[in-house]
Amino acid sequence: MSTSRRTAAVVALAAPLLAVAAGLDQAVRHFGTFVTFVLAVALVTGAVWYALTRRGLLRGLALLVAATGMLLVVLLGLSLFVTQAAMLVVFAVAGRYALGEQRALVAAGHAPRRAEHGVLLINPRSGDGVAERTGLAAAAAERGLEVVTLRPGDDLTALAEQAVRDGADVLGMAGGDGSQALVAATAMRHGVAFVCVPAGTRNHFALDLGLNRADVVGALDAFTDGVERAVDLGLVNDHVFVNNASLGVYAEVVRSKGYRRAKLQTWGRLLPELLGPAATPPDLSFDSPDGRAFSGLSLVLVSNNPYDLSRVGRAGGRPRLDTGRLGIITAQGPRPVGEWTAAAFEVRSGGAVPVGLDGEALLLTPPLRFTSLPGALRVRVPRNLLPPERGAALTRSDLDALVRVASGLPAVG
Repeated sequence: MSTSRRTAAVVALAAPLLAVAAGLDQAVRHFGTFVTFVLAVALVTGAVWYALTRRGLLRGLALLVAATGMLLVVLLGLSLFVTQAAMLVVFAVAGRYALGEQRALVAAGHAPRRAEHGVLLINPRSGDGVAERTGLAAAAAERGLEVVTLRPGDDLTALAEQAVRDGADVLGMAGGDGSQALVAATAMRHGVAFVCVPAGTRNHFALDLGLNRADVVGALDAFTDGVERAVDLGLVNDHVFVNNASLGVYAEVVRSKGYRRAKLQTWGRLLPELLGPAATPPDLSFDSPDGRAFSGLSLVLVSNNPYDLSRVGRAGGRPRLDTGRLGIITAQGPRPVGEWTAAAFEVRSGGAVPVGLDGEALLLTPPLRFTSLPGALRVRVPRNLLPPERGAALTRSDLDALVRVASGLPAVG
C-alpha cells in the first residue's frame, strides 16, 4: 500500500470528525442563528409538502413561503456550515483517492465462450431513441449478432421466446428496466445467458450491474468478450422484476392517462388527490417482520435486493444483486415508516392492486406474493468493465475500508 494512499485514508477519516467538532462549536457560539436555521429548514419542508398536496392559491402561497425559506436556509447555512461542507468534500475526495487502487473489475465471475448465436432485441423508443443515436443496431451486426428491433404492437416476450426457439444462446435487451425484466424472465425460463444494454432512460438495473450508461455500444462486448455471473430476480405473483415494484402513490401516477407524455404535470395534478387532506388511503395491508400490522400507507416499495440509501449522488443504488433478499421500504406521506429485508413478502387488499413494476403500470390480483429468486439469471457484462469512480461515503463499508488502508492493509479483507 503506497504512503500517499495511506495518508489520504487518514485525512479522509479525520475530515468527518473535524466537521462534527466545527458544527458543535458553531452551534454553541452562534446558538440563536443555529436555532433559526433549524426552524427555516422545518418551514421549507412543511411548505414544500403543502405545495405538493394542495392546488390553486394555496399551492402558490406555499411555493412562495418555500422559496423565501430556502433563501434563508442558504444564507444561514453559508454562515454556519462552510467548514463542515468543506470537510465532507475533503472526505469524499481523499477517500476516493485512498480507495481508488482497490477498484476491482466489476466483471467478477467465470469467462464463458463467446456467444455463438447472440440475439439483441432493441426497443427504439426507449431513452428518447438512444439506440438509433448511437448506431447500436449496426454495431451489433458488426459483432455478428442477430438484431431484432421492436415495432409498434410487437410482443416483446413473444419475440424473445422465438429467439430462443431459433437457437439463441445469449439474449440481450437494449431498453429500459421494464423491457429488461421481460427479456430477463425469458432468459431465466430457458437457462440462457442475458446481456443488459443501457438504452433506457434511468437504467437502474444496468447501473447496479456496473455498466456505464454513457457507453451503450460498449455493453455489446459482453456477447463476445464477457464474464458471466448469477444475479437474483424479483417475482410478484407471476411477474418478474429486475429493479422494483412500487405500490401506492407511485403506482397510481404511473397508470394515469398522460403520464408518459407529461410526467411532471401528471405528478402535479395527481398528488393533491393522492396525498392531500381529502385523499383516500390505498387499500394495502401487510405485516412487518416483528408482527406489527400496517394498512393504508402511501408507499410500499419492494426491490430486487436492498437499496443503499446513504450514498450521496447514487442513493437508491444496490451494492449487490446476489443477496437473495428483497428490500422493503414503506412510508406514509413524507414520513418513513419502516425498512427491512426479507426473502418473501405479502401484501393484502380488497381489490385489484395497481403496481408500478420496473416503471410499467400493472393491475394485479391480491394477495401480492413477492419472492426473491436467488441466482436465477445468468448475466454477462464486458470482461474489462470497471466500476465508475466515486467519492467515499459515510457508510460502514467505506469507513471500514479506509481504516484498513490507513493501517496499510488492502481495502477488502
